[in-house]
Amino acid sequence: MIQEFADWLIFNIIGLNSDSHLGSALNFFIYDTIKIIFLLFLISVIMGIVNAYLPIDRLRNFLMTRKLYGFQYLLASVFGAITPFCSCSSIPLFIGFVKGGIPLGVTFSFLITSPLVNEVAVAMFLGTFGLRITLIYLFSGILLGVAGGWILGKFRLDKYLTPWVRAIQVHSESETEEWKTERVTFFHRLPVILKDAWSIVKGVLIYIIIGISIGAAMHGYVPESFFEEHLSADKWYSVPIAVILAVPMYANAAGIVPVIQVFVAKGVPLGTAMAFMMSVVGLSIPEATMLKKVMTWRLIFIFFATITLFIILLGYIFNLVL
Repeated sequence: MIQEFADWLIFNIIGLNSDSHLGSALNFFIYDTIKIIFLLFLISVIMGIVNAYLPIDRLRNFLMTRKLYGFQYLLASVFGAITPFCSCSSIPLFIGFVKGGIPLGVTFSFLITSPLVNEVAVAMFLGTFGLRITLIYLFSGILLGVAGGWILGKFRLDKYLTPWVRAIQVHSESETEEWKTERVTFFHRLPVILKDAWSIVKGVLIYIIIGISIGAAMHGYVPESFFEEHLSADKWYSVPIAVILAVPMYANAAGIVPVIQVFVAKGVPLGTAMAFMMSVVGLSIPEATMLKKVMTWRLIFIFFATITLFIILLGYIFNLVL
């Protein structure tokens, strides 16, 4: 429905050609802006209801005090794998987790895996590369989320969350306690939940627009041939170059699989191509722009640097074993 509206607005009303760079970029911008704003509002409402009725403080204390032997990271990573979100679409749910006080490392496991793996991309991988490569892709994406979340959780990075998201956490906790004490009904809570959700949307709206604008420009104007020329099969540095070249791009895993197929067909090593794909969907500049509302630049750098190192390592491993 959103895609149909974007097509109607850009190609029918404005009259741009669907094959043109400008038409493709504007179509991408309209579609993703509406989709992410809707997702952010919907998820903020859902998390507001959850925070109002479920003992989030007990869940948080359980995750932080019990020895779960890493199961919490695996659970968050698997949840990320089954949610069909790109990196920017995952951020609303990430904000909801942070708002609910879920440990940051566990939340990072979700944020890492969610854009890397989804059921559509798995089906496309299966049809394109076969079962063995698909299983390697699936398990490596989940493993990356588990390992990345666990390591980042050990760094105690909560102090690098922005004052905006800290204020949301405090407000959510005090509001929930007040409702419990006064036994406020759902009918009277809902307007407050909707108002809080819209406040979150307004708080990150400019970051959403800037981030998607960057992604739309890359989507519409950067040709695939530019990347093919720089991912030579006989260069030892092709994997890190693939990761660096991928960061300005923005696409979901399902959208980038056909591009990876073209790369491999033209002689790019599969490990290099997969490292490129993981970087496109998990390390995009638009994602970093949106995360700026939630994280300080230091935390964004730590997050991106950790995942970059993991992706480069996986790329070299894939090139050795595949």
